[in-house]
Amino acid sequence: MEGQEMWMRLSTFMFVISIFDRLKSEFFPAVAYLLRVTGINKLFDRKIDITFSEFIGTDYWKTSRAYQLLEAYLGPKSERAAKRMKGQLPKYSKKLSFTLADFEDIVDVFQGIGIQWYLHKYESKSKYQPERRELRLRFDRKHRETIMTSYLDHVLKEGKTIMVQNRRIQLYSNNPAKDMYEYGNKLWSHGVFDHPVTFKHLAMDPKKKQEIIEDLITFSKGKDYYAELGKPWKRGYLLYGPPGTGKSSMVAAMSNLLDYDVYDIELTAVKNNSELRKLLQNTTDKCIIAIEDIDCSLNLTGKRKKGKKKKKKSDEDSDSDSGSDSDSDDEKSKVTLSGLLNFIDGLWSACGKERIIVFTTNHVDKLDPALIRRGRMDKHIEMSYCCFEGFKVLAKNYLRLDSHELFETIRSLIGEVQMTPADVAEHLMPKTVDRNPEKCLEDLIRALENKKEETGKKQEAKEDEQKKEEAKEEEIAEAKEEEETREEAEEKEEAKAEAEEEAESSGAEEEAAFDH
Repeated sequence: MEGQEMWMRLSTFMFVISIFDRLKSEFFPAVAYLLRVTGINKLFDRKIDITFSEFIGTDYWKTSRAYQLLEAYLGPKSERAAKRMKGQLPKYSKKLSFTLADFEDIVDVFQGIGIQWYLHKYESKSKYQPERRELRLRFDRKHRETIMTSYLDHVLKEGKTIMVQNRRIQLYSNNPAKDMYEYGNKLWSHGVFDHPVTFKHLAMDPKKKQEIIEDLITFSKGKDYYAELGKPWKRGYLLYGPPGTGKSSMVAAMSNLLDYDVYDIELTAVKNNSELRKLLQNTTDKCIIAIEDIDCSLNLTGKRKKGKKKKKKSDEDSDSDSGSDSDSDDEKSKVTLSGLLNFIDGLWSACGKERIIVFTTNHVDKLDPALIRRGRMDKHIEMSYCCFEGFKVLAKNYLRLDSHELFETIRSLIGEVQMTPADVAEHLMPKTVDRNPEKCLEDLIRALENKKEETGKKQEAKEDEQKKEEAKEEEIAEAKEEEETREEAEEKEEAKAEAEEEAESSGAEEEAAFDH
């Protein structure tokens, strides 16, 4: 009986202590402090706390990435369960976001486990230090392994997904190396990329368009596949074709489809290969790195030997010219083909994940084959002149027309004439208040007929020029033939004269010998 009474007293004592432990922070702060200092509460407290600070170390101006992800994860849960919240519209976010108010807590449930989150705030001690906050995670110690592995991984992944869904696409542009100080020593300037174009707006063959869409989506879901292949998770696209065929719009459509940021690199503003590598290192995952009109950016056309010969000739010039050219040479980009190739698929290109590299050019034949081979530019996409299927897309977008009696006339004309989608779109753009679609179609037909007539005249002029060249070549050939005939006749006459002279000479020798 004494043993039973002792255990009953001990259990009662432990129950009272547990109740007291719950109430101590709210009603008995002094007692709670005493228990904490003496360490008595540790005998009965089964909870574990993890703290996530808002800032990294003592750098009060650099927000912790983990804190941002946790805040994003708790946002939707705060909307549903928190009594007090803070609402804000982040600079590059699509919608309002909600977070826990200061000193507010919320309970999350994971695999049947109750997990408490609490937001604490520290007041600023000086005007040079901002207020700082920390998120505290509290859970029962028996769930330590589940929380430390599965739960925290789940929270970070979900937080990253929520941040990507809420953010707005950014367009980055590299700052000129010589003016880096004016840009705060930042490699990139950026702003919201609010381009409305999607693949449904692109004037191209629907089958080709669908092929590109499927290729992009397959790439975006290929993390495990690329890991199995042992290849960096990146892909190159070469867009080539005449001006006005939608190459830049294609880049914007890719970005909107995949929700990727765009990094637009101006190679002429890059000082050297080392700076190009730094630009690559400072890009994020899930992005498109675009270099437009690459054939005009630098000497990357495969004619490097001629460039070297010209350099040798310039070295032989007088010293008076070398001083005036030195400053301009220092300002010119020294990015080489080798540096650009390493940028695309060298060792540093594997530092990021889920990146698409896009080159655009008007003259694909001018580019060095090493630059655009498969493995660097994996998919080559020709952006050609407008076809009838492309016209139907533009008619749907600009005029809301799926069919019209003038479509057949346009079909026959557009197959005979080379007109870019940009030119077709300009003629389909309504230019009157009533927005009469028939007038726009008639305007396009007139433009196509004029283009056809101009093309015919150019073709005739070209044929006439070709005939003149052929006639000229025939005259040259005839003159050459006459010259050759004349030369042959002269050679025969000379040979005949030489033979007669030899005969006379031999006859004279015979007579002299006979007389002797």
